[in-house]
Amino acid sequence: MKIAVISDIHGNLPALERVTEDMGQWQPDQVVVNGDIVNRGPCSLACWQFVQARARQDNWQVLKGNHEEYVLDCAAPGSPLDGPSFKIREYAHWTYQQLNGDITSIAALPDVYSLMAPDGRELRAVHASMGDNRTGIYPESTEAEIRERMTPPPAVFVTAHTHRPLVRQVGETLVANVGSVGAPFDEDKRLSYGRFTWTPTHGWQVEIVRLAYDWQQTERDYVRSGFLELGGPLAQLMLVEHRKSRGLIFRWASRYQTAVLQGELTLAESVREIMKDEDVRPYLGPPGWTL
Repeated sequence: MKIAVISDIHGNLPALERVTEDMGQWQPDQVVVNGDIVNRGPCSLACWQFVQARARQDNWQVLKGNHEEYVLDCAAPGSPLDGPSFKIREYAHWTYQQLNGDITSIAALPDVYSLMAPDGRELRAVHASMGDNRTGIYPESTEAEIRERMTPPPAVFVTAHTHRPLVRQVGETLVANVGSVGAPFDEDKRLSYGRFTWTPTHGWQVEIVRLAYDWQQTERDYVRSGFLELGGPLAQLMLVEHRKSRGLIFRWASRYQTAVLQGELTLAESVREIMKDEDVRPYLGPPGWTL
């Protein structure tokens, strides 16, 4: 039995096409898409349509991630359409518009996928943790934190969300974070995904696969799609994340989100402050902002 798990595509079509090609060569019995197909990247509509087509044709199992929830929030009654709160989620509103407001199928996505091997040992996949799809499992997470986030413990717990792959044994559970197809955050530009294999002799085993793809095409897609121009200031920071293969939105949020919401500085001003950091400066430049 062979199960492929991909996650965190984030509107990166070249990466999605590359990982699909590799899975086709491996020929899994099941493909699981573990959330965050859309948003935070330039080609959300194309990626969503691609995944939907494979779900119909090849029975791909598709789960909801936190970025699907962000897009759903755009349609919620009372969702702000101006002001600082809107600017912070402007990139999600751009994605919502790209999807033509048709979010019925996204809203219907499940949160959990479970598969029993012939020996009764469960493989369970969720986007982040059993509690919610925003509390992830990181390489630095403690054993106690991991136990809490996967309770009740299966034989194999498959997660993503952090964009940083890992494989770790916690008690009787094999824990695997498959990383990200579209936005790796471990300073490795190659996409990652998980191959899970069950055999009567060895039970469940996992391999994290890394693949190079047309990374430069994704940067061109930022411009071609309009995401860089119309997705708001955070889209500029997401382009830098793409170049750096490291997350920066959390850094921005921890420093400046409260001040932006209180009107002490604009979102654009706060993004430019992050761009002044020594480790960020080398990744600036056209088509993105310069200082």
